Amino acid sequence: MPPSASLPSKHTAAIDFVPLSDIPASDLVALMNTPEVGKLLPLLRGTFTLEQAEAFKAAKQALWDAHGFGPWAFMVGGRFAGWGGVQPEDGEADFALILHPDYWGLGRRIFERVRREVFTTLGRDSLTILFPPARANARAVLRMGFEAEGSLIIDGAEFRKYRLRR
Repeated sequence: MPPSASLPSKHTAAIDFVPLSDIPASDLVALMNTPEVGKLLPLLRGTFTLEQAEAFKAAKQALWDAHGFGPWAFMVGGRFAGWGGVQPEDGEADFALILHPDYWGLGRRIFERVRREVFTTLGRDSLTILFPPARANARAVLRMGFEAEGSLIIDGAEFRKYRLRR
C-alpha cells in the first residue's frame, strides 16, 4: 500500500466499486496481512497467502454467480483501499467492510452506497452486520439505525449480530 501522504483526501476522492476478481491477489494479501486489519478479523488465522487470496476471490465470485450479488473491491482515487459490501449469509444480505488503515474513515460513505443498493436494486427488507465483541466501533452501527439481535458463533469465533430494516 502506498504511504498515506500520497493519498487523495478521504473526503473528496472518488470511491469506485469494482469486481474483486479484478484486484491482484498480491494486493489482497497485503491488505489482509496488515496487522491493524488482522486484529479486526477473528476468522483470519495466521498469514494470508497468495493461494488463500486466489481461493477467496473465487469464492466471492461464486457468490455473485449464484446469488447475483456479493462483495466488491473498493478503489479510492484509483488505488485499492479494501473490499466488502453485501453478501448472502444464511439467506440474508450481510454487510462487510475491510479497509486498509490508510482509508479508515471512509466506511460511512461506502456503507451509504451499499445500503442504497441493498434496499433499492436488491429489494431487500433488511441488512445485517456481524461484529466481534471486541470491535470498539459497534456503537457506530447503532447510530446508523441498526438494532442488536444477539450473538452467534462462526467457526469458533463469537459475533454480535445487528440488523437494519428498510
